[in-house]
Amino acid sequence: MRSSALIAPAGQAAARNYAIVTAAYWGFTLTDGALRMLVLLHFFQLGYSPFVLAFLFLLYEAAGIGANLIGGWLATRYGISRMLAIGLATQILGFLMLSALAPGWGEALSIAWVVGAQGICGIAKDLTKTASKAAIKLTAGAADGRLFRWVAWFTGSKNAMKGVGFFLGGALLEGLGFRGALWAMAAVLGCILAGVLLCLPPLLGRAKASGSIRAFFGKSRGVNLLAAARMVLFGARDVWFVVGLPVFLYAQGWSFAMVGGFLALWTIGYGLVQAAAPGLVRRSADGLSAEVPAARLWALALTMVPLLLAAALWAPIGRPDLVVVIGLGLFGLAFAVNSALHSYLVLAYAGSEKAAEDVGFYYAANAAGRFAGTLLSGLLYGLGGLVACLLGAGLMLAICTALVWRLPRDRGPAHA
Repeated sequence: MRSSALIAPAGQAAARNYAIVTAAYWGFTLTDGALRMLVLLHFFQLGYSPFVLAFLFLLYEAAGIGANLIGGWLATRYGISRMLAIGLATQILGFLMLSALAPGWGEALSIAWVVGAQGICGIAKDLTKTASKAAIKLTAGAADGRLFRWVAWFTGSKNAMKGVGFFLGGALLEGLGFRGALWAMAAVLGCILAGVLLCLPPLLGRAKASGSIRAFFGKSRGVNLLAAARMVLFGARDVWFVVGLPVFLYAQGWSFAMVGGFLALWTIGYGLVQAAAPGLVRRSADGLSAEVPAARLWALALTMVPLLLAAALWAPIGRPDLVVVIGLGLFGLAFAVNSALHSYLVLAYAGSEKAAEDVGFYYAANAAGRFAGTLLSGLLYGLGGLVACLLGAGLMLAICTALVWRLPRDRGPAHA
């Protein structure tokens, strides 16, 4: 194998590869956000219950755990560019499968078909994300401060695009219908796929992959702690954000359009804060000695938000929905900085040759947290309303803070 395949490109080539990967992931994220709105709105119009609507997304979330693990290993073995292309092609396959759904099918067959197609799209999302994030590690190289800036911009702009995708999904459903919207998005992704195949080096990031389960899971202490912290961090978000928050706002008299629009705007704002995160964190020459303490303080600040919000809702107040909106704004600010810091730190700790494996392992934990948070959101809201969801989020964030407090200030031993 040529050793040059393992060396991060420099100068204009690095910026060019970064721009290509970011643009490809923007396009993917737009269609992924639009897909969520398409499925929710279309099947709500058909009369499906909220429980069934939530069930449609469970395999989408669960598939990400395995997709991240295997995707990171495959990207290391066969190259990041190839896995990015496979992720885009898999999303196209999921769209075409969904478009084949026929109105005359029975409810059970329709649900099974949609769940299967959503599972394929979930695999596509995490294959694409793992490959894209690993590519940032390679293209940023060792330039002072560039890794944090590029990761923050990539992650933040991606989440802003996801919020725009929510709006896009509703517009496409109204303008082209369910099947037409899926075909249009598949065509756009086909163009992006062609661009990736033509413009990115095919062996970008290729290295010797782990040859055993023990070697694969033998991550550095920093990566292991961050993976555990990421799992409870995103579980803490989804435990009140996925089911509890939309249902609570609707119960307060908000319309579906108001709820969807607010969540879309929140997601866009959250992404913009992520992109600006490097300006909110003191930097260090070694990339860790200032960033790790910052992660500890921001984790502690985030933990306080849902606990204070739960206390405010416990007391009798005139407009609880306004309190929640203000609290969600504070939560979004602190959560965005935490997420950006974690996304940077996992790449800072990751070994250069097996960055894709480390990133895949880390985002598998992310997917496990989202899955657990989605399930707990419905369960806790049924038991004690939004207050119970917020207390659950506070407990998860306390665990996250404890884990982040143990992060090392050095990168530790490299991969074998």
